[in-house]
Amino acid sequence: MKAGVIGAGAWGTALAQTLSSQGDDVLLWALEPEVVDAVNRDRLNPLYLPGIPLGPAVRATGDMAEMEDRDLLLIVSPAQHLRAVVAGLPSGLPLILCSKGIEAGTSLLMSEVAQQAQPKSPIAVLSGPTFAHEVARGLPTAITLACADADLGRQIAARIARPAFRPYLSDDVVGAEIGGAVKNVLAIACGVAEGAGLGLNARASLISRGFAEMTRFGLARGARAETLSGLSGLGDLVLTCSSTNSRNFSLGKGLGEGRPSAELLANRRTVAEGAFTAPVLRDAARAAMVEMPVVEAVCALLEDAAPLGHVIDALLARPLRPE
Repeated sequence: MKAGVIGAGAWGTALAQTLSSQGDDVLLWALEPEVVDAVNRDRLNPLYLPGIPLGPAVRATGDMAEMEDRDLLLIVSPAQHLRAVVAGLPSGLPLILCSKGIEAGTSLLMSEVAQQAQPKSPIAVLSGPTFAHEVARGLPTAITLACADADLGRQIAARIARPAFRPYLSDDVVGAEIGGAVKNVLAIACGVAEGAGLGLNARASLISRGFAEMTRFGLARGARAETLSGLSGLGDLVLTCSSTNSRNFSLGKGLGEGRPSAELLANRRTVAEGAFTAPVLRDAARAAMVEMPVVEAVCALLEDAAPLGHVIDALLARPLRPE
């Protein structure tokens, strides 16, 4: 298999490492020339995945045209840049979308964006509970591979599966994508609870009530409940709401400590997708008449629309209701 990975951040580099673990030829596209040089010269990506030696089958490039001879492409670019990135790819190659978010301005999921940008390319989605450094180290990982074409899904799964990297097939692309997008916003909320010292009870409440919000929104967009309760929904939600290894959780922790959102976002080399997804998700939920109070609270903090104490008090003062 000759795979291409578009995006040499932590997750893209980890995927390249995993796919190369059995000797397959993997080409990793990086925006930064210093990353290309470090991967090819030193077998390292110190900028985004430090301390992980990369296998000899991983090669890096800054030239997108080199992707033309690949059998399939994994797209790991930031969600808000996915349209432009996909539009510049060779036409017709299978695209596995690994970015989690909803496009600003259109409220489209990544699969919908990719289909518009590359209508001749088959689309699949890879989503689930995956910290990049664990995947790169070969620790056991299970993940959802969602594809509307069952035969194509089986072919891709067979190509990317490794002894410690287990893709579980689904045909619910919408559900897999909504789980990945919404959990990023909810992870910010759990980080806020950590930073504000609200305790583990509060975090558990946010996870469970946030999952209810994810489910309401997902069902309104055509997702299936069983997908949302699987790896790409609940599984990913639990992981990212439980550790500062999550970029979104650590962003929320800073907000909970009282630091301004502009300062927190300006000091980041890596993207906390939830910060960009939150306002898009809020507006899409309002348009669909889906109530998402935790998402609304995260947006208020990111936009500095209300002090932290007021946001917390507003959530706690919501009317009592049946679960």
